[in-house]
Amino acid sequence: MDRKQCCVKLSVQPSRGLVDEKFIILVQKVFPGFQLTIQALHTCEDGHSWEAFAHYTANATGTVNVSEDPSLGGTYSGVEPMGLLWSLRPVPGSKPGLRMRKINVQTPMVVKISVYQGHQTEGLVDQVPLAGVVVERWYMAPGVARIPITEDGLTATLFLPSGPGPFPGVLDLWGGGGKLVEYRAALLASHGIAAMALDYLTPKVVRETGKMVDNTYFEKAYGVLERHPQIFGSRIAMLGLSFGTSVTLRMAVYSKVMKLRCAVCINGSHVQPVDGSLEQIFSYLNEGAAKTQVTKENHVIWRNLVLPIPTDPSLKVDVGRLQIPLLLVVGEDDQNWAAQESALDMKEMMERAGNSHLLTVLSYPNTGHLIEPPFTPFARFSNFRSAGSSAMVMALWGGEVVAHSRAQEDAWRKMLNFLKENLYGCTDSH
Repeated sequence: MDRKQCCVKLSVQPSRGLVDEKFIILVQKVFPGFQLTIQALHTCEDGHSWEAFAHYTANATGTVNVSEDPSLGGTYSGVEPMGLLWSLRPVPGSKPGLRMRKINVQTPMVVKISVYQGHQTEGLVDQVPLAGVVVERWYMAPGVARIPITEDGLTATLFLPSGPGPFPGVLDLWGGGGKLVEYRAALLASHGIAAMALDYLTPKVVRETGKMVDNTYFEKAYGVLERHPQIFGSRIAMLGLSFGTSVTLRMAVYSKVMKLRCAVCINGSHVQPVDGSLEQIFSYLNEGAAKTQVTKENHVIWRNLVLPIPTDPSLKVDVGRLQIPLLLVVGEDDQNWAAQESALDMKEMMERAGNSHLLTVLSYPNTGHLIEPPFTPFARFSNFRSAGSSAMVMALWGGEVVAHSRAQEDAWRKMLNFLKENLYGCTDSH
C-alpha cells in the first residue's frame, strides 16, 4: 500500500483500563483485502521487552476488528480478542526463563499497539508502522488506596477499594518464592474487596532472626484486617497459590483465632506435617528431593514431592473439618505441585466428613501451575529461586498457551464471583 494513499486509523477502546478488562482493537481505512500485521510491544520494569503479533486481512469495508476477525497466523490464531496480550513473549534474543510480573502497581502496564503492512513475523521494530496507539493496563483502579503494613512485625500491603466501606477482606498469599507480591491484591481491591498481600517467607522478622514465621504471624495479619475500620471483621477470606495453599488450608482448618468466611486455593496441596512448623514443612518436602525430575531441557519438576498422597493423617490437613466454603482451582498439567491428585484426595476427605457441599473444584485440562489474573502472558517455565535458597533453577510450571490462557480468564471470573457470593452475598451480573 502506498503510504500517500493511506491514512490508516487504529483505535483501542478502552485505551486505559484494568488488566482483566477486555478491549476492542479496530483498524479502519485500509483497502479491502489488505494484509496487515498488528503488533503489541511492552517493556517491563526490569527492562526486558515482550511482543505479540497477528496477521489479518481487511474485510470488504477495509476494516479489521480483532474481537471478531480471525488471526491467520502470528503468536496466536483464530478469533482472540485479547490474544495480543496473553500471547506476549520475550522478543528474540532475550535471556531464557523470563516471566512477566508487575512490580510497581501504582504505575500502569504500558503496551504499544501498532499496525504494519503485510503479514510479517520479524523485523517490525525496525520499521515505521502505519499507525500506533499506546494502551495503559492497570492493576489499581482509580481511588484504590495502597497502605504499607509493618505493625506486629508484618511485611504486607493493604489495598482498600474506593469509597468509605466497610468492605470484606482477603488475606492474599503467594508461593515459595517469597517476597511481597502486590498485583493480585491490588486487582482484588479494584473489584471491591479489601486485600492484604502478605510476605511470609522473607519478611524483616525472618531476615533478622533467621527463623521462619509461625502461625501467629498469619493470625496477626488476620487481626489487622479484622480490626480495620473500613473492613467487615466478620467477612474475611484467605487466598493462596502454591505453597500459599498449604498455609491457607492449615490456618482455615486449625487456627482458633482466624474465623474465615471462605477460602480459595490455587494449585497447591494439603500434604504437610500437620503439627509441624513452616520450617518442618519445608524439611518434609526436602526429604522427597530424590523425587525431583529434570527434563532434557534442564527444567525442574517438583510435583512428585508430595506423591503418592500419604494415607497417614498426620501428614495432611484434615480438610474434612472445614466448616466454610472452599474453592480449589486446579491446573491438570501442573508440573510444580500435584494439585490434581491433592484435590481428588481433599474431595474424598470432605465427602467422608459429609461436608462436600462446601467444596467447589475448578479443574482445567492442559493448564499449568501459574494460574494468574486474565490475559497475563503464559510462562510454561521460568527462572525460580525458592525462599532461603541461593540456587536459581529453571522451574517447569506446565500448561499449554491457549488452554492456560482460557483457564486464567475463566478461573478469575469464577473466583471473584465465589468471593463476592460468600463475602458480600452477591455475584457479578456479567
